[in-house]
Amino acid sequence: MPGHNKNESAISNVAKSKPTPAYALPEYAFVAPSEIQSGEVQHHAVVIVGAGLSGLTLACKLAQLGIAAVLLDEDNTVGVKGASSRGICYTQQSLEIFARLGIYERIAAKGVAWQVGRTFAGDDEVFSFDLRERSQFSASCQPPFINIQQFYIEMFLVDRILELNKVKPLIDLRWCNKVIGFSQNTEQATLDIQTPAGNYRMTASHVIDATGSHTPFHDWVGATMDSKRGDDRWCIADVRFTHTPPAERHTWIEAPFNDNRAVWQHLMGDDVWRIDYQMAPDADPAYVSREDVVRERLAKQFGSDVQCEIVWVGPYAYKSQCLHQLQHGRVFFIGDTAKVVSPFGARGGNTGIADADNLAWKLAAVLRGHATPALLHSYNQERLQAAQRNVQVTNRTARYLRAPQGMERTFRNATISLAKTHAFARGLINTGRMAEANHYLFSDVCHSDAGSMVQNASLLFNRHQSGSLAELLQWANGRLLLLVFGALGRKEIAKLQSLSAAAGVSVVQVTHTKPGQVKEHVMDPDKTLRRACRADKAQWALLRPDAYLAAKGKAVNGQLVKAMADALALH
Repeated sequence: MPGHNKNESAISNVAKSKPTPAYALPEYAFVAPSEIQSGEVQHHAVVIVGAGLSGLTLACKLAQLGIAAVLLDEDNTVGVKGASSRGICYTQQSLEIFARLGIYERIAAKGVAWQVGRTFAGDDEVFSFDLRERSQFSASCQPPFINIQQFYIEMFLVDRILELNKVKPLIDLRWCNKVIGFSQNTEQATLDIQTPAGNYRMTASHVIDATGSHTPFHDWVGATMDSKRGDDRWCIADVRFTHTPPAERHTWIEAPFNDNRAVWQHLMGDDVWRIDYQMAPDADPAYVSREDVVRERLAKQFGSDVQCEIVWVGPYAYKSQCLHQLQHGRVFFIGDTAKVVSPFGARGGNTGIADADNLAWKLAAVLRGHATPALLHSYNQERLQAAQRNVQVTNRTARYLRAPQGMERTFRNATISLAKTHAFARGLINTGRMAEANHYLFSDVCHSDAGSMVQNASLLFNRHQSGSLAELLQWANGRLLLLVFGALGRKEIAKLQSLSAAAGVSVVQVTHTKPGQVKEHVMDPDKTLRRACRADKAQWALLRPDAYLAAKGKAVNGQLVKAMADALALH
C-alpha cells in the first residue's frame, strides 16, 4: 500500500467506519488570521493549500531553505478523521528526503524496516525478492522501505516545521482555513478563505495545491485529465496479534483462505498489521467491513484460535487519474491533486513527497534570485513523466490481479502455473512493481546522460567522521552541489570555486584513498558515491538539491559552466 495525501487518495472509502482510540489524532488550535481583524489583503510569495503528506513536505523543505510560506488546511489535524491509517509503505527515496528534512530518525524508531517480499499462489511461493540485492536500493544509508502509519509521518512533519519556526518563523500554519474561491491573472493569484472566525482574502505569487483529487482548483483553473475508476473492491483490516506472523511482506495472488482472491500482509508501527483482502466486485461494503465478518476472515487465514485486536476496519475501491499539465498559471499541482494511482507498489503518497521535494528547491532558487523563473516550468516537465509512468505501472498490476476473461486471464494463469516450477516465469508475476525514484528521460535542466536520483551513500568527512550525501546536500543549503572526484590541488579547487561562485554552486572534493587539499573534502573509500552518480569515468558530477544528477563530465571546462547554467535555467 502506498502513502496518500491527507484529503483524498487513490483509495475511495465506500463505507464509513468508527474511529478507535488506537487511531486518535492530534488536534491543532485554530488561530484567527490577522486579516480578519484588519480587513487587509496581504500578499505572500508562496501559499500551500492542504496539510497532507505532500503539502507538509513542501512547507518543511521551504522552511529549511529559508523561504516563507502560508500553509492552509480546512481541518485541524493530520490523517483523516474517522478514516484508516491510509498509506503505510515509505520508499527509500522518501526516507532519504525525510533524512534531509531531519525526521528520518523518528520514522525509523516508530516504523518497521523491510526489504524482503514473498508472493504466494495457494500454498506455493511463486515469487520473492530482496530489494537490497538490487543496485537501485543497495547504496543508500536508508532501507528500501519502512512501514509506518501515514498520520505519524504527518505529525513528525508538523513537529519539524514548528521546530524550524522557533529558529526563524517562516511557515504560517493556518488550521481550519478552507479556500472557497480563487482567481488569477498575470500579476498574482487571489484566494478567498473561510474560517470559524469569518472570511478573508489573500493574494499570492505562487499557489501549490495539495488538497487531493477532489480539489476545486481543477475546475477553477480548467485542468484536464485522464481518469478511470476501477471496479475492484478491497477491505482493510488493521490488526494487532497476540502471536505475530513473520515480519515480511507477504502477498497472495490466489489465497485459499480468501476465496482464491488476493491478500496483502504488512507489519507497521505499534505492532499493527495491515491486511488487505480483495473482495468480490459486487461485495457489499458495509457487510465485508463488519467486525464479525472480518474475524471470520482472520480465522480462515490464521486459524480458529487466532487472538487479535482489530484496530481499524474499512472497505475501499480505487481509481487512477492523471492531469495533462501539473502547472496552470500560478498554480502547481502536487501529490494526489496531480495524479492518483492504484494502490500497488507504494507509488501513491511517495510520489507526492517527491513532487514536493522537486518543487521546493526550484521555488527557493527562483525566490532567492539564484535561478530564472523558467526553472519552475521544469517541475511540470519532470514530475508529469513520473506521474504518467506510475499510473501506467499500477494500472498494469490492477489488471493482472483482476484479469478479465480472455488473453489477460490466460496469461495470468499461465504465469502462475509456470512460476511454481520455473524460475524464468517468476518475474512475470505482478503484485506490484515496488516504487523507486523516477528517472527523467527528458528534462531541460538535466543533461541527457543524467536525470537519475543519487542514493544517499555513506561517506567519511574530515577527521574521518562518518556522514552521508544527505549531509552534504544540507550543507549546500539549496544550492547545486558539485562533486569533484580525485585529489586536486588547492589551485585547481580554487579555479573550480571561482567558476561556480557566480551560480551559487557548492564545491566538494571526493577522494578514494588520499586526504584532500581543501576544507570542503570527503572520502569515498569504497567508491559508493561515485558509482551512485554513475561517474566511474567522470571527473565531476553536478547534483541538484533534490539529489538528482544534473550533469557529469570528464574535464573542468566550458561544459561544466554550461551544465550549471542549464540546471538553473539561466540561459
